[in-house]
Amino acid sequence: QVQLVESGGGLVQAGGSLRLSCAASGSIFSINFMGWYRQAPGKQRELVARIITDGSTNYADSVKGRFTISRDNAKNTVYLQMSSLKPEDTAVYFCNAHATTSTWDHGSLFWGQGTHVTVSS
Repeated sequence: QVQLVESGGGLVQAGGSLRLSCAASGSIFSINFMGWYRQAPGKQRELVARIITDGSTNYADSVKGRFTISRDNAKNTVYLQMSSLKPEDTAVYFCNAHATTSTWDHGSLFWGQGTHVTVSS
């Protein structure tokens, strides 16, 4: 199994910055991609950003130019640097990873427990 643990959430004023981290551990053979999703109260979970092993990234339109995703492959850790935060960024942020646990494993999607981000106006 693979465990994901997020950290770095909290309360910040609009215009401020936060950096989220997500560390993967367990029986990891390889990680194909890692990403961040968020879920605001009463809304569906949505993709924020994703990074592939080769370093390619994609972002939700709502965060382009404000958020940056990065990854430390040696540490199996993904980061989300969030700047120019807005009240509408308030949500629970979840990390996910598509990982394999052996050569024969086609891979599964794993999720963290989430970290709260609150942006006050």
